[in-house]
Amino acid sequence: MPDVAVFAPSPTLTVTVEDHGMDGDGGAPEIHVHAGGQGVWQARMLRRLGVTVTICCTLTGELGRIVRVLLEDEGFRVVGIEREGSGAAYVHDRRAGEREAVAETQGHPLGRHDLDELYGAMLREGIDAGLAILSGPDGDGVLPADTYRRLAADLRTNGVRVVADLAGDRMTAALEGGVDVLKVSDEELVADGLLTEDEKDTEDVLRAIDELRSRGADTVIVTRGGGTFVVREDETVLEVTPPQLEIADHRGAGDSLTAGVCAGLAAGQSLRDAIVTGAAAGALNVTRHGLGTGDMETIDRLRDAVDVQERGAGSDDSRGRISPEGLAALAESDEHPHRRPEEDA
Repeated sequence: MPDVAVFAPSPTLTVTVEDHGMDGDGGAPEIHVHAGGQGVWQARMLRRLGVTVTICCTLTGELGRIVRVLLEDEGFRVVGIEREGSGAAYVHDRRAGEREAVAETQGHPLGRHDLDELYGAMLREGIDAGLAILSGPDGDGVLPADTYRRLAADLRTNGVRVVADLAGDRMTAALEGGVDVLKVSDEELVADGLLTEDEKDTEDVLRAIDELRSRGADTVIVTRGGGTFVVREDETVLEVTPPQLEIADHRGAGDSLTAGVCAGLAAGQSLRDAIVTGAAAGALNVTRHGLGTGDMETIDRLRDAVDVQERGAGSDDSRGRISPEGLAALAESDEHPHRRPEEDA
């Protein structure tokens, strides 16, 4: 079974209060307690897709002890650096339909010794797995951004494929170290000054992607609010449209997309097929209240509803054109309409 190591510096203990009464008159609330945070949500979807996951994290104080139990109960291999202090947590109330934050804490920053131990653990586990996801903590001050530069560089030096799902200073740092795949949203690029709110069409996104690739990303995925997203690898540009499903909770869709891509890569899929898996995983996640959740069978069915258009990287005239390789693939899919890409692997 393929393995992925996830760098999740500071998992969050999440408490969510919900009311799913069929008659709409309230009643006894449902209280859900889970481990959460970006890396955990990615790891959860990876597990749903049949991937063995090692989570490298810190486990802080009383909350950290609870988080470890929750993670291990889900079947993750947890490499946790235990420390004293206050961990990250939130309490959200969703009984009115929207999330209302009751209480939130980002937890204490990592000390030098804890950071050294976490760094070493992630380097070791990433080398063993061969594929690593670098994800961020909830709080800006949990660890230095330069940690991501060093990790990306050291992992790749040791032959590890590095996927970064980061923004801001952490993204900038990871790019300096070099990454195989970068996933970022158009809104995050606006916040970083690489796009503007008025200039977010495909040509604008491609210019931003060129800048990100010049900084150290081999492949870049830019999501756009659940709609068509853009992928560039070398001279290949893909415009990918996931199936549009009814939204229960939009949170976690991007993390599920990242996890789906990594699950495909870990299983030996081509980048294009891994992107389709990611698009299907992200689409399914928005139909669910649990972040990073879904089932492999439904995701597999949704892959057929993902639309992928290939275009050239250099000119507007290439919009909508299909490469010779793409035409050949389409022709074969017409001859074998029920064949899935992974059956050809």
